[in-house]
Amino acid sequence: MSLPAETVQLLQRISTATITTVLLKKGLRNVWMRGTRPLRPGQKRLVGPAFTLRFVPAREDLATPESWSKPISTRTAIEAMPEGCIAVVDAMGVTDAGIFGDILCMRMAKRGVTALVTDGVMRDVEGVLGTGLPVWCDGAAAPPSVAGLTFVNWGEPIGCGGVAVFPDDIIVADEDGAVVIPQAFLPLILEQGEEQERVEAWIVNEVQQGASLPGLYPMNADTKARYEAWKKTQK
Repeated sequence: MSLPAETVQLLQRISTATITTVLLKKGLRNVWMRGTRPLRPGQKRLVGPAFTLRFVPAREDLATPESWSKPISTRTAIEAMPEGCIAVVDAMGVTDAGIFGDILCMRMAKRGVTALVTDGVMRDVEGVLGTGLPVWCDGAAAPPSVAGLTFVNWGEPIGCGGVAVFPDDIIVADEDGAVVIPQAFLPLILEQGEEQERVEAWIVNEVQQGASLPGLYPMNADTKARYEAWKKTQK
């Protein structure tokens, strides 16, 4: 699934913090992937449909360097990634084996992959940064993936950072980490996300002007009326 350009542009204006707030109001509490931090500070907010990959614990007869040449391998999975996707990798939170290094990340960048998100770690970090592929992960480790993980498949439901991610769910990643928007909730985020950002920006300005929090955050009826009056002046 590809996302329309206008959808991507709108989501790039909505923070992951706002997305989690909007989804929380609809009962979705577990959408932020633990251990997904930007590898390079200052990475801009990115958006894309999820392309999922899954590792399981290492098993000595399967997790070998020879496995990298098999039909089911990370190499083959990368060749199946469509342009504009965000690769989401279930590494089970393993932090002592790097799932990808510079060569694999360079190939992903050449294929037009938007970003890589994982609850695992990277290796060859200097080289990975040099590829220009934006990465959200849980750090770095020198050993290769087969030292602690077995790659098993792509394009299926996974658990990344304790969150269920299905293929083509929408991923938004920024300085606070990566969140998943289930496809059924995308219209809700598109409808309410920018308004939530607008409300919070107005509240921040009120606090900067010396306003106290009770009745402001969250808003009481009088504050909502003041906000609505202000909003009319912005049209």
